[in-house]
Amino acid sequence: MPELNIQIVDAFTTRQFSGNQAAVVVLDAWLAPELMQSIASENNLSETAFVVRNAAGIHEIRWFSPLKEIDFCGHATLASAFVIFAADPALSEIVFEARAVGRLPVRKTGNGLIEMAFPNRAPQPLTEVPEALRRGLSIAPVAYLKNQQAYFAVLADEAAVRLVEPDLERLKSLGPLDVVVTARGDGFDFVSRYFWPANGGVEDPVTGSIHAGLAPYWGAILGKRELLACQASRRSGVLHCRLGEDSVFVSGACVSYLKGRISV
Repeated sequence: MPELNIQIVDAFTTRQFSGNQAAVVVLDAWLAPELMQSIASENNLSETAFVVRNAAGIHEIRWFSPLKEIDFCGHATLASAFVIFAADPALSEIVFEARAVGRLPVRKTGNGLIEMAFPNRAPQPLTEVPEALRRGLSIAPVAYLKNQQAYFAVLADEAAVRLVEPDLERLKSLGPLDVVVTARGDGFDFVSRYFWPANGGVEDPVTGSIHAGLAPYWGAILGKRELLACQASRRSGVLHCRLGEDSVFVSGACVSYLKGRISV
């Protein structure tokens, strides 16, 4: 029975057992999508990333939640970069490529973080708010927006973000879009939580990809180009965000949890 190397990494954290777990499987060639989905479902983590380095030296990447293939995942990209950099310490930059978002350059920074360049996905205000979104959160938002990935519900303060309870059945009906709640933070520029019942589970611990929308939104509100963010889930995570001309740069730390082999 063939065996594959697998690593599990805690992303967007400097402490084990916090941040968001991602499984990383580096392959010589792609597996069947059905097998990759089965592996991701068996792992039962927010995402499992599969990576293949092509002839041009680009690292093609695909992400699977326990339920389905995902178009864009930040924390599993960060974890994959961490694994690749650890295997070759001479590397300082790599490029990932994904079908839905194109090329994602990644580099090691001087402060020990790994920085990813994301497309700017700034959200736009909603003119009509779906009833499921209005009734799907236990605390009423003060503003609603949307981008390609999710509905944005802006709450009054950090306490509301931490206390809000989702009605998962109502939010599930909003799929394929997810729901992020956000507010200004205490000690951070902004905080958020991310609910994705249609695509992955109840609550994602740390969602790097949504900061391609959160950072431009809060950057405009606060008049800042560099922002420090916290995803206020039970595991929690810290994200360093920087706004470029056309890109959003999201940086974080990683901690290794497991290295092993799986038989498939």
